[in-house]
Amino acid sequence: METQTELQEVTEGGILTAKGFHAGGVHCGIKRKRHDLGWLYSEVPAHTAAVYTTNLFQAAPLLVTKESIAVEQKIQGLIVNSGVANACTGEQGVANAYQMRHLFAQKLGTSDHLVAVNSTGVIGEQLSMEKIKQGIAQINLNESEQESFAKAILTTDTYTKHVCIQLELNGELVTIGGTAKGSGMINPNMATMLAFLTTDASIEPVALDVALRSAVNQTFNCITVDGDTSTNDTVMIMANGEANNQSITLADKGNFQLFTDALTKVCQSLAKQIARDGEGATKLIEVQVTGAARMEDAKAIGKTIVGSSLVKTAVFGADANWGRIICSIGYSGIELETSKLAVSIGDIPIVQHGMPTHFHEELVNNYLKWNDEIKITVDLHSGSEEAFAWGCDLSYDYVKINASYRT
Repeated sequence: METQTELQEVTEGGILTAKGFHAGGVHCGIKRKRHDLGWLYSEVPAHTAAVYTTNLFQAAPLLVTKESIAVEQKIQGLIVNSGVANACTGEQGVANAYQMRHLFAQKLGTSDHLVAVNSTGVIGEQLSMEKIKQGIAQINLNESEQESFAKAILTTDTYTKHVCIQLELNGELVTIGGTAKGSGMINPNMATMLAFLTTDASIEPVALDVALRSAVNQTFNCITVDGDTSTNDTVMIMANGEANNQSITLADKGNFQLFTDALTKVCQSLAKQIARDGEGATKLIEVQVTGAARMEDAKAIGKTIVGSSLVKTAVFGADANWGRIICSIGYSGIELETSKLAVSIGDIPIVQHGMPTHFHEELVNNYLKWNDEIKITVDLHSGSEEAFAWGCDLSYDYVKINASYRT
């Protein structure tokens, strides 16, 4: 059968749409009322790849998870808590992460190294292992609910984030689903951002790792909310092979590219949902940079624009202050010919050949005021490469939320 290239988004789909996965969440008492302990597992050990924060202060769970994956490049289960990040917690924090892993491995009846651990929340506090132990004891592996898992990993998020894409590979239906959390301290390379992806595709570990890194580089690493990179960021994908497709390899360029494209679409959706849900945000900002000599240049300029506090506040205030966009491009560190630069807000050109056009300011102000998705387009006229970046506006509520985060 000829390979189908069309990617189909599954409404209401997510990490449980792929065959052979189960997940849920419980309240163990780290938070006052809300779910705060989530679990995910595959019926069989799954090839696993992950990427992590570049922050030098990597949280204890990341160290344990890296060790787990390194043994066989496989994981069967994941246990994750919210409320306490278990970061900057020293030897006790590492011991707690190991204990958390062991407790869930016992629950699953599998080896410790087949369990990954993640945490998100306040930095510098020790986990209450008695609460974690009681929470894991509550888990009913026969019950499975995607939304409970998604709620259990939230911190300041205002909603859960899901996506699912399906495609056909060599006559078999393959599913890739994902759930993420992230609202503040988002400036990935990566940042407080967790994303867990599942697929029933059969794919070799090396190919899975390359596909994930490519997808993350074009998506999660192109968002910023506030310029802060967290200690706990993780994007992890589990591939259990239950779709029974012919195993994807790097040499199988056609199917590998199809899988990578689908994975990138999943990651892009989750990245945009995170950017839209920035703490106190009222608008999603998408920047498209075209005409660059290098993709890296386009990405750097895009992230600089969406990361600019002055651009973000101008969008929040519906102020057509194009000078702030030009200014941010100028300090992005990318060499360019300013006389070639073109900038549009929405479909309204505001800069041509490096100079302002005679645009109708009220039209731009109204575009910024009445739309909750704001598009800024920059053309460098220096090449054929392009990139996208996503962020959000900066509102009064961002300060309120973060001024009282621990209270």
